[in-house]
Amino acid sequence: MSIRTLFVTRLYEASLVGQRGFDAADLTLAAHAIAAEDLAGQRWAKDNAYGGYTSYASLNDLVRRDSLFNELRRLLDLHVLAFAKELFLDTRKLKLDSLWINILKPGAAHSGHIHPGRVISGTVYLAVPKGASAIRFEDPRLGQMMAAPKRRADAPETDKTFVYVAPQTGTLLMWESFLRHEVPANGGRGERISLSFNYS
Repeated sequence: MSIRTLFVTRLYEASLVGQRGFDAADLTLAAHAIAAEDLAGQRWAKDNAYGGYTSYASLNDLVRRDSLFNELRRLLDLHVLAFAKELFLDTRKLKLDSLWINILKPGAAHSGHIHPGRVISGTVYLAVPKGASAIRFEDPRLGQMMAAPKRRADAPETDKTFVYVAPQTGTLLMWESFLRHEVPANGGRGERISLSFNYS
């Protein structure tokens, strides 16, 4: 008898702390400055009950607005290239096509979603207050499992239905864009601030 593992879903995790092109404090200040001026983003967040602010639906030019974001893009390019090689993807045409700010207030959440039409998605964490929620990833086969019994509590991470990853300031997480993920309610007392991105 033999058992083989098929169709593995990979999650890339790294710390950007100390790497050239990343300064969490300066990026946080830049994110707040943009959030204060982005009335369309503030309006979108209010209209869609997003507990905080996101530039997702309002701005797509952060790398031109502030050189800090462009420096971060160069650093992300290197990490995406490394991840794409691990995924055996053709990397010749991969490029950043969106980068946006997320500021989640205490108690706010971001419901489960995927990033259609993209290849690699990810998040860089700028501020993670004590007690802030982890990001939750869902087994992409979940919708096809139908009557499958519940996984045992002692199942290894590779066999769990949901995996929670608790980031710290400077954490970079990346995954293939089909992987459903969500942010449960922010249990921290401060804002949970991150930059999310897509490569196509």
